[in-house]
Amino acid sequence: MKKRIEEDAFGKVAVPMDRMWGAQTQRSKDNFPIGTEKMPEELITTYALVKKAAATTYADLGELDAQKAKAICEACDEIIEGEWEDEFPLPVWQTGSGTQTNMNLNEVIAHIANAKKGADWIHPNDDVNKGQSTNDTFPTAMHLSGALLIQRRLLPILEDVQKTLETLEEAHESTIKIGRTHLQDATPITFGQEISGWREMMRQNAQMIQDSLRYLLQLPIGGTAVGTGLNTHAEFAEKTVSRLAGWTKLDFKESSNKFHGLSSKDAFVHVHGALKALAANALKMANDIRWLASGPRSGLGEISIPINEPGSSIMPGKVNPTQAEALSMVCVQVMGNDTAVGVAASQGNFELNVYMPVIIHAFLQSIRLLSDSLDSFNKRCLAGIEAEEEAMSRLVEQSVMLVTALSPHIGYDNASRIAKKAHREQLTLKEAAVRSGLLTAEEFDRYTDPGKMV
Repeated sequence: MKKRIEEDAFGKVAVPMDRMWGAQTQRSKDNFPIGTEKMPEELITTYALVKKAAATTYADLGELDAQKAKAICEACDEIIEGEWEDEFPLPVWQTGSGTQTNMNLNEVIAHIANAKKGADWIHPNDDVNKGQSTNDTFPTAMHLSGALLIQRRLLPILEDVQKTLETLEEAHESTIKIGRTHLQDATPITFGQEISGWREMMRQNAQMIQDSLRYLLQLPIGGTAVGTGLNTHAEFAEKTVSRLAGWTKLDFKESSNKFHGLSSKDAFVHVHGALKALAANALKMANDIRWLASGPRSGLGEISIPINEPGSSIMPGKVNPTQAEALSMVCVQVMGNDTAVGVAASQGNFELNVYMPVIIHAFLQSIRLLSDSLDSFNKRCLAGIEAEEEAMSRLVEQSVMLVTALSPHIGYDNASRIAKKAHREQLTLKEAAVRSGLLTAEEFDRYTDPGKMV
């Protein structure tokens, strides 16, 4: 492999000839051969957006040559479009501030621009990083990437899931089935009512996530190294944030306290808490569905779900609830990520949190996994659910918990004795009730109409 020599304050370093990064990126690549997790693509593209906004602002302020700013912006646009994705090789497991990733951006942007010019006229630090620090730009890119991925990817999918559930709910508003508590028979409900619980979970989770976003919309850019704004222009932060808000169509605002913005990552803890709530409800819904679809002959068998692929390498004809299982595993991962985000956010010693790469890695992974798995679950499971109404009706008729409707007429204790007798002697509830002598068959039918109990 042919190499060229790049130089920084530490001296010379060999860089592959065909790469657009420089000395600091290469040093980081060599010094942190840890794992396979690379800096998230979403972070790289939003970081390029931050660099574009910064260059535009400094050009407007008369502190950066207009032609340099134009070249920087063009390079950033290419990165945002994904043209240079192989030029960002650094792992998550690097310096906790993300400094090497910031320099990776600075070097690649400068090299792209200089290659077009045919001269080294743009400097990674003096021009691309002008008036900035990793300590304020990295968290700014974190806020941007998280908010944009939620707004553009996760929330629309949650809306689609709600629409699917609404359709199912309306289709089964009169389909009576047995309710269950403690995994035991309870009183009847309609399948539509059961689905409405899932729908409302998704609606409220979407609202929780949307409400929590206001904390991610506060950007700490302009704080530079420790929050004081050293080496930046007094108008830089306001103008840059305004640009980012305009370009993204999100209501980003300048952080009111840069010391908090650099040292605390509580916004990510808060928003991820809402993501964990979604994971908890998604896992509950997935479990309900695979319980209801269990069987087909030895389980509950109250619903059927789409048959997407063979379920066993040894048992012919077996079908498994694979979409539910995939969603369940995602939910477990998100819950684990929540612990990682919380612990990492607690480590903001003095003026800077130095666990930022792992926070954004876990945070974006949770959004991405929830988005992808809920989208797949919606299309390949929810949309194809069919009620097995005969099985539902049979289980309602067999349930001894219809006896609950008798309590107002014969008392709780008498109703309890009838239920126990029916279960112990393998009688229908009606047979046990009539044999008790406490009411007639006609009275039983009138009191225990499932349609009046939902």
